Amino acid sequence: MRRSIFAFTLTALAAGTALTALPVQATTPVAAATASDEAALAQFFADYDAAQLARSPIGKSYRGIIDADYGKWDDMSDAAEEQDYQADQAALAELRRRFDPARLSPESRLSYRLFEKKVERSAANYRYRDYGYVFDQMNGAQSQMPAFLINIHRVTSKSDAEAYVSRLVGLGTAMRQAIAQSRARADKGIMPPKWVYPYVLNDAQNVVAGYPFTTGGQDAPLYADIKAKVAKLAISEAEKADLLARAKTALLTSVKPAYAELVTEMERQQKLAGTNDGIWRFKDGAGYYAQLLKNYTTTDLNGDQIHALGLAQVARIHGEMQGIMKTTGFTGSLQDFFRFIREDPRFYAPNTEEGRALYLAETEKAKQQITALLPQYFGILPKAPLVVKRVEPFREKSAGKAFYQGPSPDGSRPGTYYANLYNMADMPLVEVDALFYHEGLPGHHLQRTIQTELTNVPPFRRFGGFTAYTEGWGLYSEKLAKDMGLYTDPYRDFGRLQLELHRAIRLVVDSGLHHKKWTREQAIKYVEDNSADAPGGIVKAIERYVVYPGQATAYMVGRLKMSELRDKAQKELGPKFDYRAFHDTVLKDGPVPLDVLEEQVNAWIASQK
Repeated sequence: MRRSIFAFTLTALAAGTALTALPVQATTPVAAATASDEAALAQFFADYDAAQLARSPIGKSYRGIIDADYGKWDDMSDAAEEQDYQADQAALAELRRRFDPARLSPESRLSYRLFEKKVERSAANYRYRDYGYVFDQMNGAQSQMPAFLINIHRVTSKSDAEAYVSRLVGLGTAMRQAIAQSRARADKGIMPPKWVYPYVLNDAQNVVAGYPFTTGGQDAPLYADIKAKVAKLAISEAEKADLLARAKTALLTSVKPAYAELVTEMERQQKLAGTNDGIWRFKDGAGYYAQLLKNYTTTDLNGDQIHALGLAQVARIHGEMQGIMKTTGFTGSLQDFFRFIREDPRFYAPNTEEGRALYLAETEKAKQQITALLPQYFGILPKAPLVVKRVEPFREKSAGKAFYQGPSPDGSRPGTYYANLYNMADMPLVEVDALFYHEGLPGHHLQRTIQTELTNVPPFRRFGGFTAYTEGWGLYSEKLAKDMGLYTDPYRDFGRLQLELHRAIRLVVDSGLHHKKWTREQAIKYVEDNSADAPGGIVKAIERYVVYPGQATAYMVGRLKMSELRDKAQKELGPKFDYRAFHDTVLKDGPVPLDVLEEQVNAWIASQK
């Protein structure tokens, strides 16, 4: 729906359409299955992956691959998007021509069907390829391109540093492609609401603030980054000076003018942009939203059903919150308790460097507590390490409150949990634990690292994904930590429920904004009335749903299915139920649509009986 230089890695969080039910175990012998069929299919998927990577230098970098393309950016043109689409369609036709699912093993048959649905999803999304925003505060190229260089482009040799300089030189062309795409969409009326533009402009101006763009003061983010990376190289001082001089030239002659053009275009669009927030305002906006819901949730739930589900979950969680409120001895209404949590200073770290250090220390404490318990609940555990970091200053004003970046397959880059500590009033301490359990362990880091480390599945399954599964697992992990005996402080347990409520509210406000034509202000008011979210956090969240329609609905939909399946397994197996075996069943094949997950769990339950 939106081509991005980061589309390759973002597919790891992208959603898929629902699949027809697939058998997880063969009930009859596979018809004439041969080793040559299996080998040929594996080679087909490997060739497909290689062709994708050949078109995506960015994708290679996320995988940790360093080759002749290391200094390049992806082609962001419409022609490149068309090429990707046609390549997928040709690959699907070849798959169906060459392979008979009946001759494949159950595992290969699953890969066959998942690939079919991956390409079918791509085709369904392609219809709305011009509907996404190229520049916004969530995934805009203005911040993602420098963030990529800082966080993904590693420098361990002089040639790596030269590739970094090459990417600085090429950044101007890549940015201009993004600007041209944004301009063309704006001319068709596809642009974000007016309030988005100050965020984009602020990010853009931060990238080109500091040396060498200005004299005196701090180094600009990209110059500081390459300067620090070059300093660690075992090369001569003259070689280091030469690299930095070339980087400075690239920043001044390529990056600076490209960002100046970006600012000019964003200021032009800002004058034209409207104040309506939902995508219902676009031509066939209803069809676009329906496709997004199907895409992200892997279900056929429509806007009305999503909205009703959200209202029901909000009511349920409110009831559980009232129980915790009584445990703490608080007297008053639930709304009074919300106000108490939102306003009492004991629940927030100071908005100082000491306060930020405290927040990170509390996060590390949660990490240590959960890590010690993991072997009791998981047979498969991740090998890659996990680090905790602050969001970089140049993008922390617009970035979300917390997020995760997966490790590279070769082990050269760890998984990273980012906490946005720009304003500590937006990061209540009662949510520290649950936020880490979702993004880190046993949430995204555990699931996505296990997925990346799988050796028995094709690359498109190792590095692709379904949002309802991935984010459903993250939300499931928050509650799992309680089942593991954590959240002993009732206020931290309330923080867990607050984050769960946050995801239930998403169902209401996302469908409200994009289906029921709510305004941004209506959505903000609904959250204020029904949660203890910090005011700044509320605004950021609603602004996220405005520019990222549909995605936020996948969390609760996925979590409810996973909880439903575990409840079923525990009921049917009784004392034979084993957490480790259940979780390994959910994780061992990587992300799948929710109906396929149900098939897998049902087959496991039957095998345990």
